[in-house]
Amino acid sequence: MDMVYIRRNNKDYGPYEDTVLMDYVNRGVVVKQDILHDPISGHDTTVAAYIRQKGLHCRVQHAGSIASQLHKIGGELILPKESMTDRKWLSDKKMLMLAIVGLAPSLLLVLPLGEVGVFYFIALYFSFIWGLFFYYLFKTPQVTLKATVNVFFLTQLFVFVVWGIFGLVRFNPFYALLESPFPLDLIGFVLGVGLMEESAKIVPLLFLRNKAKEPLLPRTLVYYGLMSGIAFGVFEGVQYQLTVNAELGYTEAFYLNIARLTSLPFLHAIWCGIAGYFIAFASLYPKYRRSLYFLAVAVPATLHGLYDTFCNNFVILALVVSFVGVFLLMAYLEKRVDYQSRLRS
Repeated sequence: MDMVYIRRNNKDYGPYEDTVLMDYVNRGVVVKQDILHDPISGHDTTVAAYIRQKGLHCRVQHAGSIASQLHKIGGELILPKESMTDRKWLSDKKMLMLAIVGLAPSLLLVLPLGEVGVFYFIALYFSFIWGLFFYYLFKTPQVTLKATVNVFFLTQLFVFVVWGIFGLVRFNPFYALLESPFPLDLIGFVLGVGLMEESAKIVPLLFLRNKAKEPLLPRTLVYYGLMSGIAFGVFEGVQYQLTVNAELGYTEAFYLNIARLTSLPFLHAIWCGIAGYFIAFASLYPKYRRSLYFLAVAVPATLHGLYDTFCNNFVILALVVSFVGVFLLMAYLEKRVDYQSRLRS
């Protein structure tokens, strides 16, 4: 007589002969997806496969009509009034976060935000998702919500003042090279766009660094750099949606609107994260601060300029530059102990 075991959640039950096993299956005690272990062959299979192999027949019994089954389940399990009224769900941060991420765009149906407000709201929505992602990957004990919010909105305010009110970028002569043939446009994008934008994004990091009560870890300033980059992406994304993208065809505008809120802010974040890395080391090892501040601007500005140049000429190379930026940030973080050892000696 065959005797088999049922394995569920790494625990064995049995042994059962076929008649007992089928009785359990028909009564719903054992389900067809359960793992069945045959001690004779030593093989594991599913209950369903074993039933087919043995030529057995099963029919799971119904626990009465739908009405009687619902009565057995009970109204409290279907509509848990007590759980909804005791407000314990308010302490479930994961559930609240899920609700915010899932339902926030629905607010656009009821809020009279106007064109600029809609674009800004959507940009904030994607920034919030990126922020959660970066917080999960890069947070340190030094990271605080207050500082995160300050960096995010301080970056936007600073960029708005520099770009929107004073228009300081027009004083950078290298912007005149942007429409030139390659490689002159590369110089314009690196020393014009890259230099100006990456310099602007690090201002909140320097402010945060100066206000800190203790030396900030490289990983901490990388995180805040990521948030500053995302914030800049919000400003730039809304700006492009109101100007350049509005003049494009539907398909191209749709794609660029999505890109301006997802991938492109991500690139701004990566570049500014690299800047945060070098700024942290400049604070920890002030003897080398000149070169480290130079790298904090030069490396992101060069990546930024290369990306913008190749987007206009060689899109594949632009993607390569994007991956290089991500690789560099990961490599820097991995080698931070080596950097510390070398600068300390």
